[in-house]
Amino acid sequence: MNKPSTSANQPVAPGIPADIRCAQDYELVARRTMAEASYAYVAGGSGRDLTVAANLAAFSQWSIYPRVLCDVKDGHTRVTLGAQTFLHPLLLAPVAFQKLAHAAGEIDTARAAQATDSCMVCSTLASCHLEDVAHASGPHKWFQLYFQARRNDTLTLLARAEAAGFSAIVVTLDASIQVASARALQAGFRMPADCVAVNLQEPSAGQSAEEIELSPGDSRIFQGVMRAAPTWSDLTWLMEQTSLPIWVKGVLHPDDARALQAAGVAGIVVSNHGGRSLDGAPASLTVLPGIRAAVGDDFPLLLDGGIRSGADVFKALALGADAVLIGRLQLYALSVAGALGVAHMIKLLREELEVCMAQAGCATLRDIGNEALLRCPGTN
Repeated sequence: MNKPSTSANQPVAPGIPADIRCAQDYELVARRTMAEASYAYVAGGSGRDLTVAANLAAFSQWSIYPRVLCDVKDGHTRVTLGAQTFLHPLLLAPVAFQKLAHAAGEIDTARAAQATDSCMVCSTLASCHLEDVAHASGPHKWFQLYFQARRNDTLTLLARAEAAGFSAIVVTLDASIQVASARALQAGFRMPADCVAVNLQEPSAGQSAEEIELSPGDSRIFQGVMRAAPTWSDLTWLMEQTSLPIWVKGVLHPDDARALQAAGVAGIVVSNHGGRSLDGAPASLTVLPGIRAAVGDDFPLLLDGGIRSGADVFKALALGADAVLIGRLQLYALSVAGALGVAHMIKLLREELEVCMAQAGCATLRDIGNEALLRCPGTN
């Protein structure tokens, strides 16, 4: 006789559509709840979405070995990142302009984080004030920081984050140039009037190349867009301005990972900006093992990009991540059912992860290693 299945057959909470049976279903249902152009923008990345597709495909290259006769009755999903301990390894990624998905925007996401004991990473480009997001969040909250063209503006954001109680800073370094997604352009996407980066003193602080005065012969890219892009000296300066741990997001090369580790950052987020930066960059999961090898076993690593299920989370942990960031699924769930949707999505992901752990004989996250995976035949 078959054992009873897990949460798929359990009653769905009021307010959650009946056809949400797993975390990834939120992506499908969000097509009904988001404006078509907004969905195209969220689902798309940059250019032809090659890296978006690569992020998803990378997980299908691995299978999980089931194991038998393993005692997992004392199992748990706790993880320690730096000085902080979390009940599970699912962090809510810094997704900008969340009012695209729901009128309450980041406030509802923060409420879901509090309800599920999750860490929310609030974006510089949030459509709600960072102080309000912090107030609605639980005890674990980090702030994602974009360097501003003027250092004083960067310091203002940093001081506000510290005063609001954010416990870590996540500096994104791979998004100085973003090429629009062809699918978003084709859908005619325009940022709605209520989606404004309210935490920036000047919503246009990321000055475009068209607004920068160029000399004859100057490149619109090198002397234009990249004029204010951060360098190593900027990162060094930032680390001198705060006692909060600083994580760096947007790392794909092992040499960059080694250099950042040597510079003293608290941890690294292996990420290609969800495919929104260099189109054609490798999948985050693909480069993760090489970065883990470069920094050693004890240096904190997060993976961002392509997570759609608890099995994906398991594979990321097996290949070297300590925890993962959930990006697009967060926005899809927010659009479907607000704070309740985001909380339900996290619950489903966590249960899906626990199912994988139990069947793979892993009672704790530390038990999950690359020996738990088998590369599928025919994949590189």
